[in-house]
Amino acid sequence: MLEIKGVHKTFNPNTINEKKALTGIDLTLSEGDFVTVIGGNGAGKSTLLNMIAGVYPVDCGRILIDGVDVTRLPEHKRAKYLGRVFQDPMTGTAADMQIDENLAIASRRGAMRTLRFGVTEKERAHYSELLKSLDLGLETRLSSKVGLLSGGQRQALTLIMATLKRPKVLLLDEHTAALDPKTAKKVLDMTEHIVARDNLTTLMITHNMADALRVGNRLIMMNNGKIIFDVSGEEKKNLTTADLLEKFKISAGEDLNNDRMLLS
Repeated sequence: MLEIKGVHKTFNPNTINEKKALTGIDLTLSEGDFVTVIGGNGAGKSTLLNMIAGVYPVDCGRILIDGVDVTRLPEHKRAKYLGRVFQDPMTGTAADMQIDENLAIASRRGAMRTLRFGVTEKERAHYSELLKSLDLGLETRLSSKVGLLSGGQRQALTLIMATLKRPKVLLLDEHTAALDPKTAKKVLDMTEHIVARDNLTTLMITHNMADALRVGNRLIMMNNGKIIFDVSGEEKKNLTTADLLEKFKISAGEDLNNDRMLLS
């Protein structure tokens, strides 16, 4: 479902601020793979997701989604293949629009636009059923402005919006990091349910090593723009956070020095 072949990305090349963000990334995800991505600051995790989404052009290499070469497609033309949830709950929704209007925008993604006004009663009923599964009371607040929602409610809504059209690939960029632990667990549990229900191919960046080990069927570790460890199946299930720290030390040749990951 997703193939990344020999992708390189350098920011500010040939300057004092040159940064090699990705150096020869090769990664293949089969349909339904749920891959967690961990690594220290500057490892290249967010750059990898941005390259898939088309935020930055690749220096060289290819990116294919479900067999379609999207390497040279701009971000807006790639959007029909992707769903994305960001770390900041304020990103991914229109704060001044109602909940049902935000959902309508998401449901119309990639479709022809018309002059028809508003959201139909049939659509509102459908959105109400979707929101009821969140158990956050949002199904009774369809006309509320999204900007009035809490961070957890907004992130849950963004997750529904990102998966409404069943994207080819779902990109989750530390989407629970800005939430309190209780809300983060609820959103992560919801993520697992939606991914399993729709068999979505998913890449999830997280700083929480316990979550990275518990969630998904595969884990990759990045350092200095490279994938240094890739584990799946039973081997992943049997790993501990201590094992991950040791794997990092062996693969990177140094101890992991990232407070957020270590404290998590």
